[in-house]
Amino acid sequence: MTTYGTIPASSLPSANLEYLSRAKERIKDGLGARRPWKLMFNIHSLNFPRTFSEAISRFRANLVYFRMNYAIIVLLILFLSLLWHPISLIVLIIMMALWLFLYFLRDEPLAIFNRTIDDLVVLVVLGVSTFLFLLLTDATSNILVSVLIGAVVVLVHASLRRTDDLYDEESTGLVSGPSSSS
Repeated sequence: MTTYGTIPASSLPSANLEYLSRAKERIKDGLGARRPWKLMFNIHSLNFPRTFSEAISRFRANLVYFRMNYAIIVLLILFLSLLWHPISLIVLIIMMALWLFLYFLRDEPLAIFNRTIDDLVVLVVLGVSTFLFLLLTDATSNILVSVLIGAVVVLVHASLRRTDDLYDEESTGLVSGPSSSS
């Protein structure tokens, strides 16, 4: 009996299915590690800081607390600005794949030559390398404007967002910052 056109079940490597299943789970877990968008954009937690030092304190606390969310926002703004530059968009997609595997989807700390690399170092290296590779694609003005817009969005949100309702799971307490009331 011939079975032309059919793929026997035994020919599908179970290792590939296991890898895809693990990757799907890591994507869910990795993106699930970001802070909830509802918490980030809670309208009741936005107000103007009373002093400049309070704004700086809020900025630092929110930048640490929402860093993955902020990275996603800046990358999304960059992606949208490159829709009319296909080569730059291809470079960005390749860099986003690196972002996924080296920053967003890691379960354990990144180690190179038996040395653990801090998440902040990975974030800075990926950000700078993404920026430099995109500058090589002749979309400099789009990239600079979009990164500037992303930085302004992050700066404004991080300065206006109160920190008194941010819960830190690692230390099981509230994030340190000025307790500002409405």
